[in-house]
Amino acid sequence: MGQIVGAALVSHHPGLMQCEEFRRLQGAGEDSDLIAGYARLRARIAQARPDVVVIFDSHWFTTGYHLVDAGTHYRGMYLSDEMPWYLHGVPYDYAGLPPLAFAIEEVSRELRGYHRAIAHPDLGRQYPTINLVKQLRLEQAGLPVVSVSSCQNCTWQQFLESGEVIGEAIRRSDRRVLLLASGALSHKFNGIDWKPNHPRIFHESNVSRPENVASDKQAIALMAEGRHGEILARWDADYRGKPWEAFGAHYLQMLGALGGAACSARGEQLSAYENARGTGNVHIWFPTGQGTP
Repeated sequence: MGQIVGAALVSHHPGLMQCEEFRRLQGAGEDSDLIAGYARLRARIAQARPDVVVIFDSHWFTTGYHLVDAGTHYRGMYLSDEMPWYLHGVPYDYAGLPPLAFAIEEVSRELRGYHRAIAHPDLGRQYPTINLVKQLRLEQAGLPVVSVSSCQNCTWQQFLESGEVIGEAIRRSDRRVLLLASGALSHKFNGIDWKPNHPRIFHESNVSRPENVASDKQAIALMAEGRHGEILARWDADYRGKPWEAFGAHYLQMLGALGGAACSARGEQLSAYENARGTGNVHIWFPTGQGTP
């Protein structure tokens, strides 16, 4: 019987892929704590001993289906079409795991879900996957990666249901699976002519709105207490309206796989809460032995 051996909400923002000298310049002499947080997360992953990583990719926007990447292997040089002057020349070389991807589609068909496995060799990569593959050294660890899309014509309840399907497919497998929700919390960008409120670009006062900071911190506190059901109860009134990156698809799909509102996994904050162009970013680890299937 397969099992989810760990889960995490993880920032992927492009500034973290720049050289340390540049990051320290942006950080008023200090690096982003999200970089140190990656090392903390790598330690948790090593302890969990997964044999495959599922990444909920908040930039892989699809329509009509939750897509599951079913490629055998991915190799290339990543160039961001969003910001090619800033994020480019990133080599990647990692394995996929087609049996798990197709198993998710099979379970979805059985449960009348909306998942399809896609194995097209020319399917492009998105940096929420690539940045985590690099920063968490998944290539060196030899861990296969299966990316899952954010279907843009879904309600938040349907993202939870997507996660439920994926969780069931994992349970029916013989795999030890790590779940990574790759994305930010509040995701309102600062304007193109914005001037920083604080010389350290990562400082939380540079997040787009003070009310977004307050809301993000409330969510982080609820995660720390394992009160995911309360986050869901507040979704329409608060988090949907901020909104979270990909309207929270990455977190909601991860949570659905962990039991949805019944999940009581307590989130361990592995980094400071930081700004990235107005968005709220943090790494949070969820050990799956606490109230999860």
